[in-house]
Amino acid sequence: MRRELHAEWTKLRTLSSTAWLLLATPALTVLVGALVTAGTGVSDGPQDLPKLVLGGVQYGQATMVVLACLAVGAEYGTGTIGPTLVAMPGRLRVLAAKSLVVCGFAVVAGVVGVVGSLLIGRVVLASDGLDSFALADGATLRAAAGTVLYLGLVALLSLGLATALRDSGAAIITVLSVLYAVPILTRLVSSEHWKRRLEKYAPMKAGLSVQATKNLAELPLSPWHGLGVLALYAVGCLCLGALLFRLRDA
Repeated sequence: MRRELHAEWTKLRTLSSTAWLLLATPALTVLVGALVTAGTGVSDGPQDLPKLVLGGVQYGQATMVVLACLAVGAEYGTGTIGPTLVAMPGRLRVLAAKSLVVCGFAVVAGVVGVVGSLLIGRVVLASDGLDSFALADGATLRAAAGTVLYLGLVALLSLGLATALRDSGAAIITVLSVLYAVPILTRLVSSEHWKRRLEKYAPMKAGLSVQATKNLAELPLSPWHGLGVLALYAVGCLCLGALLFRLRDA
């Protein structure tokens, strides 16, 4: 699959928007995390500090969604998907190569954003006179690694839906709606039973459980189980995209 990987790497790297989106993902993650952390004071009570400083990924993920959707949608938009499949007729190999390249970009952006958020978050907390957190603490490391994995899974989910829909604009709107609409809906639900169910099965809410380092017993799902729910969404979208990609004409 070396040929497919090289081709997909070249195509995504040469998209004019790729560099900006890759820079925007960690930049938004770090900036929002720093702003939220700076707005937290002693009067706010005990905080889950690692989760607080890593919270910017909720906004940084939006640019990664756009990048992942463009990785497929741009080819359909320009009509270059036809020549791609003539040169590389193994459709599942093409999709697998796209998935690996997009996930690789997401992981790199995630690592930069997570490391930046943790380091700057510690500086902001110190300047506000608040106790910080240990970078080498097991729970902090799990939250950091889980955030990187979260971003990779969101990218794969987006790629799968974009492959199924064959339109980057429709895929971007769909993914962002799924990620952000359910948490908003959760706030409007008065029933605690249904609110907890929505928190369990909403992809963003469940996936971000991995960032929690305190009061884990109160979570609807444990950190890794929550990330597992997001992984199931990503696998489901990729399987749907792969099935339609194989059955339909280009």
